[in-house]
Amino acid sequence: MSRDICVIVPTIREYECMRSYFENARKHGFDLSRLDVILVTEDFCETDEMEAMLEEEDDVAGEVFDGTRREEWYEAHGVSEYSHIVPAASHAETSFGLLYMWAGDYDYGFFIDDDTLPHDEWDFFGTHLDNLAFEGEIETVSSDEQWVNVLYQNADEHDLYPRGYPYSAMHESVETEQAHAEQIVASQGLWTNVPDLDAVRILMDGDLQGQAQTRTSKDDYDGDFVAKEGNYLTVCSMNLAFRREVIPAFYQLPMDENEWDVGRFDDIWSGVFLKRACDILGTQIYNGEPLCEHNKAPRSTFDDLNNEVPGLELNEHLWEIIDDVGEEAAAAVDQSGDAFGADPKAYAAIFEAMADELEGGDWDEYNNGEFFNYVGEFMGDWLDCLDALAETTPTANQ
Repeated sequence: MSRDICVIVPTIREYECMRSYFENARKHGFDLSRLDVILVTEDFCETDEMEAMLEEEDDVAGEVFDGTRREEWYEAHGVSEYSHIVPAASHAETSFGLLYMWAGDYDYGFFIDDDTLPHDEWDFFGTHLDNLAFEGEIETVSSDEQWVNVLYQNADEHDLYPRGYPYSAMHESVETEQAHAEQIVASQGLWTNVPDLDAVRILMDGDLQGQAQTRTSKDDYDGDFVAKEGNYLTVCSMNLAFRREVIPAFYQLPMDENEWDVGRFDDIWSGVFLKRACDILGTQIYNGEPLCEHNKAPRSTFDDLNNEVPGLELNEHLWEIIDDVGEEAAAAVDQSGDAFGADPKAYAAIFEAMADELEGGDWDEYNNGEFFNYVGEFMGDWLDCLDALAETTPTANQ
């Protein structure tokens, strides 16, 4: 089988975690020759050691892209003018992996964070692919706040809300039902050990090292689920698989390198945009297994707080701004030739409509509201970059 899976790993220190994912694949009989592993790192990191690790692993192919190599890749593919859309030394540099995947011949992408490990009982890669192929009845979750807490199943015990969940949507009333799902475009695996919380919630939990005192275990999860149409959810990129066609609407937003100092919402906001596109196109985001063990390294909770505060008010309102955007744009795209039901052009059209809404709006009523205009501009540049890659790389037209 050809290498049809691109595994994207942002890392500056714990790249050796990937050996555990490779061992998990061998244990469960998953074909490692399907993987291309892209380590996205920086010039000051152990790039030689990263390359050596990939070479030592049988059947594993991959490349290491520090800042210098990313610039070389942009130039080789004729897209140097768009290099600004991927911030350096930021978790949002996962977007480079999406560009690499778009230019390559891959059907599926994986995001794996370097502070995670797979659980032995699940075939990590195989379970995600099974989720993407899922058709059938599944628990479908909604709330009276139009937001689904991905930790809802044991929330009465731990009272946790994940990073990016709006404060205004807390204390929601949850409803569940069995409904049919058949077009899964993303599979979000959840996490044990250190929950993915924002700094405010970590401080409220009494921890100054970014860890949270309350931990999650396998007992906190009781089956897989999707969020009902019209409901949003947090999408964390630490343990995630997705289909190629969503890439136009899955840009990891430009954080950290901006004059407003907004950070920490790259994957959260990309998930909001993707969920809106999915609702319009009748596709779904699957949540639950395979769980990963999240071993977040200790760091100052106040550092994370400083990165999050500039965008906290914006995060409360982003979903409201785009909640009625994109339907007309999608309707104008001819999808008759697509067997799965959602052409990449449809995701691109919806994303462009959301980009235009943000870029052209007046957001002065919000703290740092001009960041929305900035994000909208970068979203447009993202789509232009994908188009430019399609002109220079035949596989990008797939």
